[in-house]
Amino acid sequence: MPTKVLTMPAPNEKQALALAERHRYVGYGGARGGGKSWFVRWKAVLLCLRYPGIKVLITRRTYKELFNNHIAPLMQLLAGVAEYRSVDKLFRFPGGSTIHFGYCACDADLGQYQGAEYDVWFADEAGQFKEEWLVQIDACVRGVNDFPKRTYYTLNPGGPGHGYFKRLFVDRHFTEDEHPEDYAFIQALCTDNHALMASQPGYLRSLEKLPYKLRQSWLYGRWDVYEGQFFEEFTDDPAHYQDRRYTHVIDPFDIPAGWKLYRSFDWGYHRPFSCGWWAVDYDGVAYRILELYGCTGEPNEGVRWTPDQVFAKIHAIEREHRYLAGRKILGVADPAIWDGSTGESIADTAARHQVYFTPGDNKRLPGWMQLHYRLSFDAQGYPLLYVFRNCRAFIRTLPLLQYDDTNTEDLDTDGEDHAADEARYFCMCRPIRPRAPEVPKKKGNAALFLDIDENMTVWRRPGMEIIDENDGSNRGASAASGQADPEPLPGGQGQPGTAGD
Repeated sequence: MPTKVLTMPAPNEKQALALAERHRYVGYGGARGGGKSWFVRWKAVLLCLRYPGIKVLITRRTYKELFNNHIAPLMQLLAGVAEYRSVDKLFRFPGGSTIHFGYCACDADLGQYQGAEYDVWFADEAGQFKEEWLVQIDACVRGVNDFPKRTYYTLNPGGPGHGYFKRLFVDRHFTEDEHPEDYAFIQALCTDNHALMASQPGYLRSLEKLPYKLRQSWLYGRWDVYEGQFFEEFTDDPAHYQDRRYTHVIDPFDIPAGWKLYRSFDWGYHRPFSCGWWAVDYDGVAYRILELYGCTGEPNEGVRWTPDQVFAKIHAIEREHRYLAGRKILGVADPAIWDGSTGESIADTAARHQVYFTPGDNKRLPGWMQLHYRLSFDAQGYPLLYVFRNCRAFIRTLPLLQYDDTNTEDLDTDGEDHAADEARYFCMCRPIRPRAPEVPKKKGNAALFLDIDENMTVWRRPGMEIIDENDGSNRGASAASGQADPEPLPGGQGQPGTAGD
């Protein structure tokens, strides 16, 4: 093959940083138009020219995306440099280096990676891959040679992998098997791509015209709001933990003796079980005060406790924790736990440990609407549901849930929805009507004639209408006392029993 000189255009500042990265896992992008595809192609080519014999893999969700974004441009770029073999879907360089192309749109597509080995993997638009796909394909990055072993992820907020990448590169929360020093993230916005801004100045304006959620994620690279988010109203703002406005997460406080207590439960064995404790104030506002979440520390992986283990722990918590000890607790759970077709039902096991439930209303769409009603903020920024900041599983998983692709009113049940499910059972046992938007008051006759400024009157939280509530608890004024954190329950972070800071 005759010699050909490749001339790489000058990278922008963010692309240069990504090209120089040497971490085991590199995240690049975080917004639209950051020059991610250009980086993938040139980095793959540079590796193949630098290391004869290296095996590089580039993936997208579909083959059509692969061809349009990478194969076709590389065929033009590498003409006279590397041979493209369409049957094998790879480029072969004279020194034996190869760039392979793969896709993964469903679980069955993982079969093409069975037993394969690569030195470097570029997961382009990696957020469109499920976490389990990402983990399985990354296991192919191995070998006994001296070539570098790296995985590059190009990213945008959103998609099935959103929670996984937000945890790794934005929140930097790692499991015991993950090492923080292996991970690096370079955020690139469209404004960093000077070539794009020069050749297509209208692209920035097109992003600015997008709906709010898409604009925040695609233009500004925000990971806390994205298209497809099921509970987009959920807000965790530490600046308002004390005043409790425009946030659902708040600082813990001691529970007044007159408030009602509830326990909601969703069973899980291979997947996490979830138990949440709730307090309801005199105005009907709900507070998630404690939780027991049966997760190994790996997202959506259950601890595989037996029912006896689970309910023995729940009983011990309710006997010992200062929020719950000596208090009457009303329990509600998924009706499925009363199934005794294979022996003693889970509900019967719970009763042996003096943990009692009534069957919850598990209708999904009405339950999700009840949760939406409670999460909505009024004009003054107050919701009807709060979460103590020690309830880490609820705070972690609720914002990551996404709409189902086929049933657009429901959430995707492949997500880690266990805390959301039991919260739904709780909300359905105290259903409310949605709050009507506040209509600005017209100035009354007294204000007109007596020159009274009605804006100076004391604002009070509007009441809510409880449906099918016959316990008479929707009376009086709100109360809260103390600011002490709850004692931690037995167990470490991410383990059953975590309930305090």
